[in-house]
Amino acid sequence: MADSGKAKGKLVENASITAPDVDPEHDPATAILRKKSAPNKLIVDDATNDDNSVLALSTATMEKLQFFRGDMVLVKGKKRRDTVLIVLADDSVEDSKVRINKVVRQNLRVRLGDVVSLHTCTDIKYGKRIHVLPVDDTVEGVTGNLFEVYLKPYFLEAYRPVRKGDLFLVRGGMRAVEFKVIETDPAEYCIVAQDTVIHCEGEPIKREDEESNLADVGYDDIGGCRKQMAQIRELVELPLRHPQLFKSIGIKPPRGILMFGPPGTGKTLMARA
Repeated sequence: MADSGKAKGKLVENASITAPDVDPEHDPATAILRKKSAPNKLIVDDATNDDNSVLALSTATMEKLQFFRGDMVLVKGKKRRDTVLIVLADDSVEDSKVRINKVVRQNLRVRLGDVVSLHTCTDIKYGKRIHVLPVDDTVEGVTGNLFEVYLKPYFLEAYRPVRKGDLFLVRGGMRAVEFKVIETDPAEYCIVAQDTVIHCEGEPIKREDEESNLADVGYDDIGGCRKQMAQIRELVELPLRHPQLFKSIGIKPPRGILMFGPPGTGKTLMARA
């Protein structure tokens, strides 16, 4: 007869249970920050010409995105910046890249090697009127009529798209003058056609003001802090973009965010972004 006091089998020692390693790229806590790869996202390359109104793509990329030569394309960069450009074909461009010049890169707040996205722009209309002003340090010592010497030859029969807030560079009269689009009618971007009225009256724009705008902080300027950034974007962006979601659930969106941590960890930078 077996001894009932003896234990049947062996006891298993308690093993410490550790959470499986999570790939940062697939961490659900930072899913809101994840950027999906898409064929319309291309790497920025330097342009071979100096035209502020065009971008160059390879023929294969144009076919893939269903663009035709002369199409108007909405290009989205960083810090919620976008502009409208005319598509040109250039088979010297790599299929994964898009060529835009320095002025356009500044408007989009991107550098060489950054990624921009291209979208079909079908709702752009002919402009009724636009208001542009020169940048002060580019018109020092310039004499003559800015409209006749610079703006009229630049826009004449070119059907150039412009976007409110953008800068563009015009060469003429042995000088290059930089202008800023102050106002556009009827929309924030339009095509300057034969009947578009161009106003250029007013005080020149100060270079210091434009440089301060270039220093604006965006999410792309923050390195690390991915989980914290994901939490902030969920708390801030979801109520703004999807208010009906909170109404249907019956909860009130957060009214503020308290960030705490040691000095120098990026709290102020994240708040600005």
